[in-house]
Amino acid sequence: MSLKKKIFMLNKLFVDLRSPKKHYDISDDMHSQKLGYYYFIFREELVAAGKNQRLIKQFDKNGIPINKTYIDVTNKDYVYFPISIGQMGLAVFHTYLNTNSDADINRFLEFVDWFADSNNYVYSDNLGVRWLTDVPLPQYKNPGPWQSAFSQSRGISILLRGYQLTGNEEYAKLAEQAITSFEIPVSNGGVTSFTEFGPFYEEYTASVPTLVLNGMIFALCGVYDFIRVFPENQRTKKLFDNGINTLENILPQYDMQFWSKYNLCKADWYPSVDPATIGYQRLHVNQLEMLYKLTGKSIFEKYFEIFSKQDTFLNALKMYRIKFKALKKIGRL
Repeated sequence: MSLKKKIFMLNKLFVDLRSPKKHYDISDDMHSQKLGYYYFIFREELVAAGKNQRLIKQFDKNGIPINKTYIDVTNKDYVYFPISIGQMGLAVFHTYLNTNSDADINRFLEFVDWFADSNNYVYSDNLGVRWLTDVPLPQYKNPGPWQSAFSQSRGISILLRGYQLTGNEEYAKLAEQAITSFEIPVSNGGVTSFTEFGPFYEEYTASVPTLVLNGMIFALCGVYDFIRVFPENQRTKKLFDNGINTLENILPQYDMQFWSKYNLCKADWYPSVDPATIGYQRLHVNQLEMLYKLTGKSIFEKYFEIFSKQDTFLNALKMYRIKFKALKKIGRL
């Protein structure tokens, strides 16, 4: 392993060990037609400083964050990353909700306009609007650019808040066009793997299903935002209900009996088991608590409690022995 990778991974381990027990506070209002706080309360000072999005390293003249690429990406150093841009935009929106200032509205609208700018998305009649990330995914053998249900979700959540603030119908139209890719398999340019457990909305798209748990849950947040704003839209309601059913069916597969798995990728080049890091274990707990409050479904409460109890120092040590082997197999160690 190169010295650069050693330093990177040691730093990542140190940050992981300091991961907060609870990533985000959960919104008290997750059902109103008027979109306020997101399902998780993102705090601008933490997102901007890279505490919540550690790869955010700089900002452009409009305040849009730019990510440092990951350690195994060699052909590009920095990239506009729709997932991070969406999180930063939501954090700015939360600042606006606290200040009610025109200046913060205007800062937020820079993010709305980024997602609405045709230079930043691709459109086709069959796939709708997609925000692609123009960087490789070496761990999943996707050379990029790649589409993502997580990116779609972030764009939808930002655009719909922009629509409600301004009344600009174009923002709502783009958000609806962004829903289309949830209905289409990854192999055809969409963001969904149709699995034995049901449709899974993919954070990372590849030639095989990657099934990243936290990305699926975040993807559903944008879908639910659309339902809240347009409750008569049965197409989107079906996507959300199907996604929740998938999670109910597949969630037990992520339980290692002492820890949770990060994903369920079964590609021959990928590790047979890839555990969540401490940070992702705690994010899973945070997300499942949110889903229980959102849906009232007992399985989310069950696994919120299971994964929470698994978070012990001895279990973390056991996890890291497996995690290091997984990182070696995908070339990150």
